[in-house]
Amino acid sequence: MAISLSVVLLLAIILVVLIRGGSLKAGPAVVAVLFGFFLASTDMAPSVNRFLNSIADTINQISF
Repeated sequence: MAISLSVVLLLAIILVVLIRGGSLKAGPAVVAVLFGFFLASTDMAPSVNRFLNSIADTINQISF
């Protein structure tokens, strides 16, 4: 839960920066948000979640 909340916050910040910087217009941003919202309600959601968790675990295991 903490990882997913952090990812949502990070992606929201990136989205705001891209919209304010002019790299991303509001229309495509809304489409991207709606795509993510509807993707979360499909049968692919657990696979996407496992994939993102494995990436987070891999990054967590990297020691600097």
